[in-house]
Amino acid sequence: MLPHFRSLLALPLLAAGFSACQSGGSGNRQPADLLVYNATVYTVDSAFSSAQAFAVKDGKFVGVGTAEELRGQFEAKEEVDANGQFIYPGFYDAHCHFYRYALGLRDADLGGTASWPAVVAKLSQQRQQYPQAAWLTGRGWDQNDWPNKQFPTKDTLDALFPNTPVFIIRVDGHAALVNQKALDLAGITARTPISGGTITKDAAGRLTGLLVDNAVDLVSAKIPEPGAAEAEAALLDAQQRCLAVGLTSMADAGLEKAQVDRLDQLQEAGKLKVRLHVMLAPTKQNKDFYLQNGPVLKDRLTVSSFKVYADGALGSRGACLVHPYQDKPQETGFLLSTEKEFRELAKLLAASKFQMNTHAIGDSANRIILDIYGEALKGQKDRRWRIEHAQVVTPADMGKFGQFGIVPSVQPTHATSDMYWAGERLGAERLKTAYAYEQLRQQYGQVAIGSDFPVEDINPLFGFHSAVARQDAKNYPAGGFQPANALSRPDALRGMTTWAAHAAFEDKQKGSIAPGMAADFVVVDTHLLKAPNERLRAAKVQQTWIAGEKVFSVKK
Repeated sequence: MLPHFRSLLALPLLAAGFSACQSGGSGNRQPADLLVYNATVYTVDSAFSSAQAFAVKDGKFVGVGTAEELRGQFEAKEEVDANGQFIYPGFYDAHCHFYRYALGLRDADLGGTASWPAVVAKLSQQRQQYPQAAWLTGRGWDQNDWPNKQFPTKDTLDALFPNTPVFIIRVDGHAALVNQKALDLAGITARTPISGGTITKDAAGRLTGLLVDNAVDLVSAKIPEPGAAEAEAALLDAQQRCLAVGLTSMADAGLEKAQVDRLDQLQEAGKLKVRLHVMLAPTKQNKDFYLQNGPVLKDRLTVSSFKVYADGALGSRGACLVHPYQDKPQETGFLLSTEKEFRELAKLLAASKFQMNTHAIGDSANRIILDIYGEALKGQKDRRWRIEHAQVVTPADMGKFGQFGIVPSVQPTHATSDMYWAGERLGAERLKTAYAYEQLRQQYGQVAIGSDFPVEDINPLFGFHSAVARQDAKNYPAGGFQPANALSRPDALRGMTTWAAHAAFEDKQKGSIAPGMAADFVVVDTHLLKAPNERLRAAKVQQTWIAGEKVFSVKK
């Protein structure tokens, strides 16, 4: 609900560079709740038009144009002077892990650690901060950032935390290091069988504590879920962090029914404002319930797809490649399920109203899933089935995205996070069609853009910068990493607004500033279409609005 006009004068809106005044008489004008004027508005409509003003009624845009035009059509309860600031549709993260991010806010943040001793130091600090916690957990380490680039072992964790189970997950979420206490709780020994993953052993056959892909689940399943109150507090905290960077919609990739139900309850209670598109984990419970009852299509919650994992990650060498790894010639990675299982699931979903969205990193995984999609869809080119990541694709398979009508769902910051070492894994020739976002866009006509947070930062403007500049936070390398695969600025903005909505069949409801669309928009201090590349990551969201309601404002 919009605040009453008179109360608006006391809000931080003015401090963020807005001013408000009440409109005059009615005449034959239509009633509106809000008129925003004196703005530079990028509508991201079909013509990528710009405007100076827009009107909102009942949570939807009802008019876009100039202030003079709109004042002639509408009598608004409130008028807001944007003072020339830049307004874009609300940002949509097409692939993230919002629920996991929320519950991980109390984990040790191991991102950016420059060595294994730095990881251990952060874990010790976390233990001191939460001495009563049953488990010691952390996320974000990357051995590729360390001097020797070797995977760590559990020895130090066993010595420091012999009686507390430790679970620290790698930056990509596809590998974890655990101590002996955690292995014991999970019942893992050197003889434990595993398919679609690795329980790592040293030369003497002893467990190192490193688990990859499906092996990670053997331990993570033993970590107790938080209670309802703790989970709610974490989700609301995570929401505020997302709103502060302009996220109004997110696709949460791979949830269980109980988690969906919790999100639904919080949204129905008016506590969770963000719009969520949930991809379901393909568990038996989820398939039994949702395939029988059909998709959930609410204003702020849609559940109409399943998230499937074809393979692991490149950094932990779990990505399934056609030819061996350049730096490990005896390894090609692996699939996380059999081709038969993927084919049966695709056939099941093709007969339903649900999308199949599959994580595929390696070129073999992409080839297998694309071909399975083509078989299952039988020429249906608007089912909008998706390949999540589409990270390494052979030239021979690139055209299948257009041929079968498959949406490439990509995360531009993966390219600028991996570029330092991806060539070591792939070699120069395969690297040419890795992180190839512009080539993928040309095949399907669109790319849906996300971040994969908490694997990467939650800020969508970091992804925008990576997409258009192909550079990291320090603007390295000069000229960009494989710059031919940079996206144009209009296309990058489309990818995080209307194209992200298209990938979830929501483009008729949101993603652009046009009459009839949800009135979700962000106010940014930077002209994203014209600012120098080095300015983009410093751009700041000033305000975030959902359905015409201001849900975040910078405090000054």
